[in-house]
Amino acid sequence: MIARLQPVGLLIGRVVLGVVFIAHGWQKWTGGLDATAQGFESMGIPAPTLSAYFTVFSELVGGALLIVGALLPLVGLALAGVMLGAMYFVHLDGGFFSRDGGYEYVLVLAAASIAIGFSGGGLLALDNLWLNKKGAPQAAEPAPAAA
Repeated sequence: MIARLQPVGLLIGRVVLGVVFIAHGWQKWTGGLDATAQGFESMGIPAPTLSAYFTVFSELVGGALLIVGALLPLVGLALAGVMLGAMYFVHLDGGFFSRDGGYEYVLVLAAASIAIGFSGGGLLALDNLWLNKKGAPQAAEPAPAAA
């Protein structure tokens, strides 16, 4: 029974996490990338313009890829990297709890990104459809002998 529900659970996790990242990326995008870069600079984030572009791209595109279940390990690492950067540069001094500006929320998002990214995404993920389409891997052909 549990194995039959796993794809649905992973789908729910991917969709919720993806929507959260898209919402945060959209907020930065609609506020303006220049304003986001200025905000990053004021927080002491290195290479603020590059960091702003990378963050917005990762959150918007990565969030969408999470939802459909594509390129999950790469997306999980990128989003976890963004969240760990936010934790280090912005939230660490606030302590653990988010209500005090702490790192609790971004740490959970980083961990969830890694967990979903390396979960395989479940049967309802694009990664599963195209990576496992042929079934079990076949034995490699022996190399031809050199003459």
